[in-house]
Amino acid sequence: MKSIFLGITFVFISSCSQQPKSIHQTDLESNLGSPNVNLSGVQLGLDILLNEKIDLIKNKNIALVTNHSGVDSYGIPNYENLMKIKDVHLKIIFSPEHGLFGEAAAGEKVNYNGQIKTLPEVVSLYGKNRKPTFEQMENLDFIIYDIQDVGARFYTYITTLGLIMETASESGVKVLVLDRPNPIKGKFTEGPILDLKYQTFVGYYPIPIRYGLTVGELANMIQGEKWIEGQPSLEIIKMKGWKRDLWFNETNLKWIKPSPNIPDLTTAIIYPGMCLLEGTNISEGRGTNKPFKRFGAPWINKEILSAKLNNLNLPGVVFKPISFIPTSIKGMSVNPKFKNQVCYGSEIIVTDREKYLSVITGMEIINLIKKTYPSNFKLKQGINRLWGNTEFIDQISTENKDGLFRLPLEKFNRISKRYWLYD
Repeated sequence: MKSIFLGITFVFISSCSQQPKSIHQTDLESNLGSPNVNLSGVQLGLDILLNEKIDLIKNKNIALVTNHSGVDSYGIPNYENLMKIKDVHLKIIFSPEHGLFGEAAAGEKVNYNGQIKTLPEVVSLYGKNRKPTFEQMENLDFIIYDIQDVGARFYTYITTLGLIMETASESGVKVLVLDRPNPIKGKFTEGPILDLKYQTFVGYYPIPIRYGLTVGELANMIQGEKWIEGQPSLEIIKMKGWKRDLWFNETNLKWIKPSPNIPDLTTAIIYPGMCLLEGTNISEGRGTNKPFKRFGAPWINKEILSAKLNNLNLPGVVFKPISFIPTSIKGMSVNPKFKNQVCYGSEIIVTDREKYLSVITGMEIINLIKKTYPSNFKLKQGINRLWGNTEFIDQISTENKDGLFRLPLEKFNRISKRYWLYD
């Protein structure tokens, strides 16, 4: 998702009234033969609001925090549903990083400038402001949050969640979170707990990298543990039919890229560990059609690296030697590492997702490259913000990496379980 090391550019929406195509719309057009039917037993929080609890927001002024992932079980965007309902007054739509339509690459600021004529006012929370202003919250009764998350701490949508909760508390506006699945299961946690000395937009709460909660459960925990300023009136609209041991593809819901560089579920599984490469001078595959699945640099020997990685016998994964050329891809990568240069490295092939340890795999990859190419490898200053403390170099070279996090994760799991909404 967000790369804290990329240069920042601005995306301006055309002055025409036509909306840009969302990732969801593009996916649908590539599957024109598929019927628009929900085959899933999982009902999203959005479905429950529309079908069972719509009276909550009737005759109310509401704001909606969403993007292209905010669709119901039939693929219809939340704002389209809400705009059709009599006596529901949708006044403003806020979008997070990547924009309302998933059109912006990581790090690109978005400014809609009132140009989307077919919708209520649309305001980016990844432009001039990161949270709604007091004026934008005036005369609102509810602010609704409905975005698909990926279950990783540095995915910035969950920071936006906390910031709108803070603003809602200041403004006396009630928060409704429409819950969605954690696509990489709600059973597992991985990695270090963030030290709040390193709190940034890519790490806002003292949670592990893979935190094992839905956004609704996380919202409850944010409030219950007092991780934000103020205490808004908060209500979670729960899903029906979701269980903690479900991968996203086991829900039968349609996968929509939550952001441009998470094109499929396997990438989401790999992402919590492989995003750590953003804190190094190794390409994490941005600028290719397999971001985070492949990694490398011009100075790596792909056969030697892949053989050494396979000799580690890491659980649930093998490594294939590859070459690739990162390029600028509209909406995916502004200025990837080693742009237009041939990189040599490996591709991750997940063989058993139940055993695969994303964070430890990322640690082992970085440690091996550091040892094999000491004169070429470099860490970036921002690694502390991704990792959540200053111990990254020491911890990646530790023999028993799993033991590093066991006690902190056990403590986090005990506390977070108080906020579970699902078994």
